[in-house]
Formats: sequence, structure tokens, C-alpha cells
Amino acid sequence: MCLLLIVYFFYNTLLCFKRCPRTREPQNLTGVSEFHLLGLSEDPDLQPIIFGLFLSMYLVTVLGNLLIILAVSSDSRLHTPMYFFLSNLSLADIGFISTTVPEMLVNIQTHSGVISFVGCLTQMSLFILFLCMDDLLLTLMAYDRFVAICHPLHYAVIMNPRLCVRLVLVSFLFGLLDSQVHNLIIIHFSYFENVDIANFFCDPSQFLGLACSDTLTVNILMYFVGAIYGFLPLLGIIFSYYKIISSILRIPSSGGKYKVFSTCGSHLSVVCLFYGTGIGVYLFSNKSSSTKKGTVASVMYTVVTPMLNPFIYSLNNKDIKSALWRLHRRAV
Repeated sequence: MCLLLIVYFFYNTLLCFKRCPRTREPQNLTGVSEFHLLGLSEDPDLQPIIFGLFLSMYLVTVLGNLLIILAVSSDSRLHTPMYFFLSNLSLADIGFISTTVPEMLVNIQTHSGVISFVGCLTQMSLFILFLCMDDLLLTLMAYDRFVAICHPLHYAVIMNPRLCVRLVLVSFLFGLLDSQVHNLIIIHFSYFENVDIANFFCDPSQFLGLACSDTLTVNILMYFVGAIYGFLPLLGIIFSYYKIISSILRIPSSGGKYKVFSTCGSHLSVVCLFYGTGIGVYLFSNKSSSTKKGTVASVMYTVVTPMLNPFIYSLNNKDIKSALWRLHRRAV
């Protein structure tokens, strides 16, 4: 709640300086009830290819993450904090990709990129909610590995089931808080300079960039919120792995070092993929980056990353592979 008050105070302070420029022509300011998503391409010959490609990636993502959830929930040997966080990450990934891709597929089929203001606001809110949950769950998983490796004797006491449930609930509430902060900003805008969003979904940075306001004001606010929800969790992950690596280096045998660090390999790969594709696009994007290059970069962290996560965890994790095999045998 303190964070909400700080952001709200910061926003109201900025709002005092935010006015539509008097020198701008009135006809360029449009009070809108809907927006137009430009998508990946306006070439009609490419639409069937894009539709098939994204439908395939969406189905693979949903199926892969559902298998992770089923494997964890059906195997009692996987009822540990690490896999509890993993199943919640898979659930968040399903929600994350379901926020954007189905809408894009419908737009391709109907040959229309029109989305209402309320629909755009809702899509943006859900997008931010699941994005923040992914971010915070990856941080929780790093903390779990830190406790397991650096404090193994106290692991069961520290990472007890009640704490794990509370941590997941807190990640959801923080994601909800961030989405509502963005909503609070958007609903104060009466006018937008343009109704065209150069993306296949209502990207928060581009949505804010269309508002009739001082660009500097919007960018400062994005940096502020992004620092809280982006860099602070990343710093938590870096600190956890600093402690983990320090503990691993004290292990005398190379085999022991590899065995311990191998439990972190999948998580570290997902973290690099998530932050590598997301930070530059979300935090450093502005109105001038509304290009096809930025749209392709958005595909990487909104579609490709959730799709690859199940493969990274299943291919590099013997426990998940064994659980999936036992699940397959029961199904057959």
C-alpha cells in the first residue's frame, strides 16, 4: 500500500505539469473510444502464414505449460517449493500469452485490428499483471535456490508451504497493483494524438506514448515503475546467484560443483531469456520505437519466451522428465 501511495503521489505531481500543448492543432487531438492495432504486417499474402505460425506457437505454449502443471500436481515427489513456483510460473505464462495472441488471431481472421478503449485497457492490465507475476516468480525461484544451496539445513523450515503460498499471493497482488497504477495513469488522459498502435497488442509503453502529454513525463513515470518492478527483482536474482556461486566455489570437488549448479541451470536460462528480451523492449521503448523492429522484439518476450520455458525445464530436468513419463504411462 505504501508503494501505491508513493506512485500515486509521484503521478499527481507530474500531472500538474501535463497539459496538451496549446500550439498543437485541435484537429490532431482525438478523444477516442477505440484504437487500431497495426499488427505484424498489413500484407494480405502474409496473413495466413502469420495466423498459422502464431496459432501453432500458442497451442504449443499452452500444452507445454499445462503438462508442467499436470506433472507437478500429479507426482508427490515434485511437491516441493521449487516445483510449486514452477507450476505457478507455467500458469502465469499461459495467462501471459493468452492475453495477446488470441486477440491477434481473431483480428487476422476478421481482417480488423480495431479494439475498444475498454478492451485495450483490459488487455494492457492483464498483460502487466502476468508480466509482473513472471518477473516476481522468477525472483522467488532464485531465492528458493539460494536457500536450498546456501542454507540446506534450514531449507525445510524457511521454505515452508505456508510461506510459499503467501509469496505467490504477494506476487499476484504486486502484479495487480502495477496494472492498476497503469490504469490510473491512462484514465486521466482525455485525448490521444493517434489511434494507431504499431503492435499486435496494446503494449503499455506505446499506449502511454499515444497520450496527449509531455513525452518526458510519461518516460519518467515508466522508468520509475519499471525500476520497481523490473530492476529490483533483477537485483534480487543477481544477489541470490552471487551467494549461490560463492557457496559453490567453496565445494572442493568439481563433480560436486557441477551437481549443485545443475539444479540452477534451467532457471538461469529462463531468467536470461526473459530479461534479455524484455528489458530493452519494455523499459527503454518510447514513441519513437514504434517500428516493425520493435514489434518483432515484442514477439520474443510475449510469445517465444513463454513457449520455450516448458522445453527448457523439461529437457534439462530429470525430475520433470520422469514425472512426464509416468504421466504418459498412466494416460496410456
